[in-house]
Amino acid sequence: MPTQNEMTPRAAWLLILAASAILMITMGARLTTGLFLSPINTSTGLGVASISFAMAIGQFVWGAAQPVFGAVADKWGSAKVIILGAVMLAAGMAATPFVSSQWGLMLTMGLLTAAGAGAGSFSILIGATAQRLPAARRPFAAGFINAGGSFGQFVFAPLMQAIINSAGWIAAMLTMAATTLLTIPLAWPLRKGAGLAKADPAVVAPPKPAEVPGIGLGAQIKIALRDRSYLCLHAGFFTCGFHIAFLVTHLPGEVALCSLPAGVSANALALIGLFNIAGSLTAGALSTRYRMKSLLALMYASRAVIVVAYLLAPKTPMTFYVFAGALGFTWLATVPPTAGLVGKLFGMRYLSTLFGLTLLSHQVGGFFGAWLGGLSFVAYGDFTWMWYADIVLALAAALINLPIREAHVVREPALAAKA
Repeated sequence: MPTQNEMTPRAAWLLILAASAILMITMGARLTTGLFLSPINTSTGLGVASISFAMAIGQFVWGAAQPVFGAVADKWGSAKVIILGAVMLAAGMAATPFVSSQWGLMLTMGLLTAAGAGAGSFSILIGATAQRLPAARRPFAAGFINAGGSFGQFVFAPLMQAIINSAGWIAAMLTMAATTLLTIPLAWPLRKGAGLAKADPAVVAPPKPAEVPGIGLGAQIKIALRDRSYLCLHAGFFTCGFHIAFLVTHLPGEVALCSLPAGVSANALALIGLFNIAGSLTAGALSTRYRMKSLLALMYASRAVIVVAYLLAPKTPMTFYVFAGALGFTWLATVPPTAGLVGKLFGMRYLSTLFGLTLLSHQVGGFFGAWLGGLSFVAYGDFTWMWYADIVLALAAALINLPIREAHVVREPALAAKA
C-alpha cells in the first residue's frame, strides 16, 4: 500500500489527467496565435513585422515566466500559480481586440497572455507531478501531459480558424479567452497535499533525497549553471524554440505565399498537434528504456531532414499535411526527455525551477524565430533564409546533445558549499 507522502493510484491518474487538460488549454491558446496575425494586420494595419515582434515578445515572456512561476510553485504550490495564470491569460486575450497599437499588442499578447500561459505550462505541471510520482512513472507522466498540449493544438487550431471564418477573429479570440478559465477548476488536484496517502503507523517512510538540508534554490541553480550537460540541454532547447515559434507564427504566411487557402494552415497546425500526441507518448515511453540524450539528438536531426524534404517538394496541400505529420511527431516530444534529464541530474525538489530555466532558453530561441521570421518576410518577401537557418540549428542541436552525461550531479550540502 502507499506510504505517507505517496499518491494513491487513483489520485495519481487524476493528477496526470488534470495537468494534461490544463496544458491542452494553455497550449491551445498559445499555439494558435499565428492564425490571428493576418486578421489583426488587416484590422489594425500595423504590418507583419510589428505584429510579429509583439508575438515574439510573447514567446520570450512565456519562457521567462516559467522559472519565476516555477519557483513560486515550488514554495507555495502549483494550484495557486495556475489560477493566477488563468486570470492573466483570459484577461490578455479578452483585451487584445480592444488595442490597435504595437505597444497595446505587446501588453496584451506579449505580456499578459504569455505570462498567464506560462503559469500553466510545462515546468509547473511536469514539476508538480514529478514531485509526487515514483521515478518509474515520471517519464510516462511527462509524455502524457505533453500529449495534452499537442491535443490542444489539434482541437483549437481548426476550431479557431472556423470561428474566424464564420464570426471574425474577435469572436474567436474572446471564445479562447473564456475557455482558458476552465483551467481554474482543473487546478484542484494539483493543490498541496492532494491525493497523498494517509500515514500508516506500521509503515515507516524512507527520507526523500529532496529533503536533504542545506541546499537552497540559489545554491542549486549555481550548481546547475556550472554543469556542462545542463548547459547543453539549454542550447538544444534554444533551437527547439526557434523552430516551433517560427512555424506557429508564420506557417499561415507560408501557406498564403503558396497561394493556398487559410484552412490549409489550420489543418496543418492541427495535424502537428495530432501527430505529436503519438510522438510525446512515444518519447515518454522510450525515455524509460533508452538514453534520453540519444532520443533528443535523433529528434533534432530528423527535423533538419524533414525541412530539407519540404523545401524540395511541390507546395501542395498534401505536402503541407505530410510535412506537418512528420514534423509533429517530434514537435514537443523533446519535452519529456529534457525534463527527465533535468530531474535525473538534479533531483525533483527544484525541478519546476530548473526545467523552467531550460524553457526560458527555449523561448529565447522562440523570440528570434517569431521576430526574424517577420523581418525575413518584410526584407525578402518569403521565408527562405529562415528555413536554411532552421536546418543549420537543428543539426547543431543534434550534435550538442551527444556529450550530455546521464548521471546524478552530487547535491550533498558539504559538496554544494564547495561548488
